[in-house]
Amino acid sequence: MTQKPQDPFTLLDNGAEQILYHSEFLTEAPLLCFESEFWSGQNKVIGSAQGRGTTWFVQGEKLAMALRHYRRGGLFGKLVADSYWFTGWQNSRSVAELRLLQLLSAGGVNVPRGIAARTQRTGLTYHADILVEKVAGAKDLVGLLQQSAITGDLWASIGQMIKKMHLLEVCHTDLNAHNILIDQAQQVWLIDFDKCYQKRGHNWQGGNLARLQRSFIKERGKRQIHFNDENWQALLKGYHDGVR
Repeated sequence: MTQKPQDPFTLLDNGAEQILYHSEFLTEAPLLCFESEFWSGQNKVIGSAQGRGTTWFVQGEKLAMALRHYRRGGLFGKLVADSYWFTGWQNSRSVAELRLLQLLSAGGVNVPRGIAARTQRTGLTYHADILVEKVAGAKDLVGLLQQSAITGDLWASIGQMIKKMHLLEVCHTDLNAHNILIDQAQQVWLIDFDKCYQKRGHNWQGGNLARLQRSFIKERGKRQIHFNDENWQALLKGYHDGVR
């Protein structure tokens, strides 16, 4: 009989707030670690990035991490910046992303490890935050392609990593060139799994790939990245041939 893997996360339940955290990687106080002021007060903020809000890169005792507060995009996001309807603790965006990262990592996909998730309920809505591993020495694929072309083998590796994700039935709803990182060992990493989910069947996978191809074409026009049809075919070859 197959044993169910042990849940690596510890739950803190304060009534209107729940925190799931991985005690092996987070030794700081879970109740404080979702506040950027906690890290800046210890001079442990090591960088930041701007998106819908600010992602803070912080240096924990065990590893460097990225701290992100969930915010809405688009027109609705201007009206309701960071509130979401509460339909259960396990359904919050932070917990869903944390669990998905756990699934992907266990399945051999290179993704940042999920470290901790916080959900704060206020009546019918909630706010959420997440801490994930910061991949050491990894660079944005778009930035690399702005500088120079990459090898056909690396394009194939990108395809292989996406196929591994698809074999776990994970649909990356925002699969684009910016959500692929390359580390110093030329390993491919996939990031940003907010709103992503498992999906049965196969008819959606082609749409995932088509979205990625459109992203490369867009960045070729916008940022003059090195990308052509030969590169795309190498990626597809890796996707179709590299993983069985």
